[in-house]
Amino acid sequence: MPRKTYAELRREVAQRYPTGQTAGGVSVEDIVQLRLQNSWESHLEIAREMSVVMRADMAAYDQDPSKFTQSLGCWSGFHAQQMIKAVKRMRGTAKGTYVYLSGWMVAGLRNRWGHLPDQSMHEKTAVADLIQEIYTSLRQADEVALNDLFRALKSAQTEEARDAAIAAIDGFETHVVPIIADIDAGFGNEHATYLLAKELIRAGACCLQIENQVSDAKQCGHQDGKVTVPREDFIEKLRACRLAFEELGVDQGVIVARTDSLGAGLTQKVPVSARPGDLASHYNKWLKVEPVSDANPIREGELALYQGGEFVRPLRLPNGLFPFREGTGRARVIEDCIANLTEGGADLLWIETDTPNVDEIAGMVAEIRKAVPNAKLTYNNSPSFNWTLNLRKQVREEWLAAGRIKATDYPEGNELMKADFDATDLGREADQRLQRFQTDISARAGVFHNLITLPTFHLTAKSVDELSRGYFGEEKMLAYVKTVQREEIRRGVSAVRHQHEVGSDLGDTFKEMVSGERALKAGGHANTMNQFAAE
Repeated sequence: MPRKTYAELRREVAQRYPTGQTAGGVSVEDIVQLRLQNSWESHLEIAREMSVVMRADMAAYDQDPSKFTQSLGCWSGFHAQQMIKAVKRMRGTAKGTYVYLSGWMVAGLRNRWGHLPDQSMHEKTAVADLIQEIYTSLRQADEVALNDLFRALKSAQTEEARDAAIAAIDGFETHVVPIIADIDAGFGNEHATYLLAKELIRAGACCLQIENQVSDAKQCGHQDGKVTVPREDFIEKLRACRLAFEELGVDQGVIVARTDSLGAGLTQKVPVSARPGDLASHYNKWLKVEPVSDANPIREGELALYQGGEFVRPLRLPNGLFPFREGTGRARVIEDCIANLTEGGADLLWIETDTPNVDEIAGMVAEIRKAVPNAKLTYNNSPSFNWTLNLRKQVREEWLAAGRIKATDYPEGNELMKADFDATDLGREADQRLQRFQTDISARAGVFHNLITLPTFHLTAKSVDELSRGYFGEEKMLAYVKTVQREEIRRGVSAVRHQHEVGSDLGDTFKEMVSGERALKAGGHANTMNQFAAE
């Protein structure tokens, strides 16, 4: 819903208070400011509006694959706020930028039980809490920025300056953007998934990402031991998410169906096939089996399947899990994705891979698009990949195959990671491919959304390590000034004025609204933030 203009709101409020203020002395101008700063009645309204934004972006991508979208995984509202501010400062707009909420980072950093692995052991309420926090931070960024614009309006000395200030207010672009929220494997059965989905949507999520692993055996997508569920089980969870969106009036809500089948070699149960060619039969055909015969009879308590005109026994591990045949992951991924789109009503796909290889993803998407021509992906540009090593290995293999280099020119294994190769032809080519990786995968492999799941986890670790080494080492205060404050000032990072960033001036404005000249304000001449006044 378009935000009302300054003039529209002022006219509306002035009709109620023609004298210019309420009976209690509150000015019309102040009411207009606060209404503009509070654009949404609830975070559920944010979910509704952001779903429309995301759908428009998806339609734009269908017309032009260069218009892909991006996000970074954020584990606090402040991280999300600073990311959006940086994008707006650089591009002048945050359009095409989202926030990714990673279940991994909620488990690792945002639960009450300490640092946990990505195995759905954290409190499910922590996911909704983080969505709520992110949108609270993004909305506060709006409030702080709009307050600055209204201060400029109040201090305008000429009609021209006043018109310019009003134009800036009307042209203001919100910091609020879509969130893609990771609901893991649904935290239980389909009803549990539905209940949690509603909480995430009420918190503001317009997009839910759910994976086809077993809830009580969930593993990080880049670890071993992943166990998938039969397709009909997963489709029921997709329907649960859709019902949650529909119940809450988010009829444009987006569902990302993630498949971990490429690296998952196990299933927890063998689904019942009702007829040849149904979802269960297609799932079961990939199981590792052995023939049942007189020499190898079925034994008490064992399971048999009738496949291809004969009885076979699915292999079963001591833990009761059933393995799939080796080398079937790619085929299972393609079948998963087609079923998720055509029978589960998913909007986007997520294929979890073990290496960042454009050709591999593009090949799978080409197969999927034979059945669903407009299939689109969200792709995890994961920190779990050693990007430098992977891309250098890919370049080496291609150049060897093309005869451009000899096997002795570059080492074969992990030595390629060494800094010695940074300035070589191979190192430069790998870096160029890294720079265009998202563009390539979006154009060639149908990737609508590129995200990095855990960047703020690693960035925080690296930045604190860098500062600590200097501050507790030889550089002392120089380490802080050189690596943090000086860079903030020179880059124009607004957080350098930390009091202003968290709403100090916003508080002063409100005090002025209700107290006038009696207001006890923080922003006087003795405020040290004046040392960082914008030039």
